[in-house]
Amino acid sequence: ENLILVVEQVEVEVVVVVEVFHLSLSSLFPILNQLQIISVQIILFPKVEKKPQILFIKKFTKMAWPDPKQFVEEAWGVGKLRHRRLANLIGYCCDGDERLLVAEYMPNDTLAKHLFHWENQTIEWAMRLRVSLYIAEALDYCSTEGRLLYHDLNAYRVLFDEDGDPRLSCFGLMKNSRDGKSYSTNLAYTPPEYLRNGRVTPESVIFSFGTVLLDLLSGKHIPPSHALDMIQGKNILLLMDSHLEGNFSTEEATMVVELASQCLQYEPRERPNLKKLVSTLAPLQNKPDVPSYVMLGIPKPEEAPPTPQRPLSPMGEACQRMDLTAIHQILVMTHYRDDEGTNELSFQEWTQQMRDMLEARKRGDFAFRDKDFKTAIDCYSQFIDVGTMVSPTVYARRSLCNLLCDQPDAALRDAMQAQCVYADWPTAFYMQAVALAKLEMHKDAADMLNEAAGLEEKRGNLDLTTTFWSLCK
Repeated sequence: ENLILVVEQVEVEVVVVVEVFHLSLSSLFPILNQLQIISVQIILFPKVEKKPQILFIKKFTKMAWPDPKQFVEEAWGVGKLRHRRLANLIGYCCDGDERLLVAEYMPNDTLAKHLFHWENQTIEWAMRLRVSLYIAEALDYCSTEGRLLYHDLNAYRVLFDEDGDPRLSCFGLMKNSRDGKSYSTNLAYTPPEYLRNGRVTPESVIFSFGTVLLDLLSGKHIPPSHALDMIQGKNILLLMDSHLEGNFSTEEATMVVELASQCLQYEPRERPNLKKLVSTLAPLQNKPDVPSYVMLGIPKPEEAPPTPQRPLSPMGEACQRMDLTAIHQILVMTHYRDDEGTNELSFQEWTQQMRDMLEARKRGDFAFRDKDFKTAIDCYSQFIDVGTMVSPTVYARRSLCNLLCDQPDAALRDAMQAQCVYADWPTAFYMQAVALAKLEMHKDAADMLNEAAGLEEKRGNLDLTTTFWSLCK
């Protein structure tokens, strides 16, 4: 159960499917069959020359997900999410009896390990406050993206990345389709409404968040009923982790205890919502400038050698400096030049469906040119929803509109869709870089910017070669 397998330089066939990467790992199945959770070092994007990275792979039995279609749909839904507070899902495999989820690897253990089984030092108070806020932000993000339920939220679902920052595991966003179980922990920690009817609601997630707050306060996994008795008896100091040795603000602790008490209310309607959790916890952060690895007591992460920077085109330079106005001007000037060859339509399709769809795109183009970005989003969405014609440029333009309307998550999805339509299109990578930077995923943004420049450089060489042979003829 504790075995971790590292496979060096595994060749993996990668097929891009919408926003999620479907990994064919058949060569590893004989080994995977013996394991529940493994860490595998693979080349995820061999065509783009991305560095090998360590991934976290969770293996399910076929009995857990007998319906492959449902498994894929769940994976697609979770795979669309991208946030710095999540250990993001970056792949899945549904091949025969195999059910695998592939996520970013978090190397610094779980919150449970640091709270309940620590060796050198316990987590200091400021770090516990940071954990509570970051997890609340992760849940709030998932909720705004339509993923309202998180199953079995507990200290084992909170992971620490290479910088020591806490992240919420994406696996809790997928439920077990066979038995519908959403809680594997002791019934003493289960929301009362789940015990009554076996159903999980958004309010159930709030209850579970309250149990995590209790873990952070006490340093122990104590039943909510026992903690509530202590709170009602005004024994707040008895609830606090003795290993903190009094190194915490009583005022801050009282506010967190009160918030935990609200989360653990018996009636779901009496619990606070996620926005309230974030707004309550954000002002309590008292060491915002101290890196998480310092407070967690882990070594400073090694800085990766800088990626060799390729010369940037005007589009690349605009993306690097996050100049959305310049990006807009470039997209207006290039028009639909890069859409050639991305659609093949029959005459019947042209006569029956194209007029209204092209009219919607035309209205979107006028709105885009005139910087009426909300109208452009609506018109481009009408064009996309028909589905007869697929345009990477429309996705790129709607991506920029979403950025200008302060919707970076939607912008990232559109940029990824543009890449799905046109796999080696530099503009799709550039737009992903800008969206990732807006989401404060700066390392990923820098990598994506460099990949875009590399694709643009290859494209330039190809154009020169084509021109040369044309002249020779």
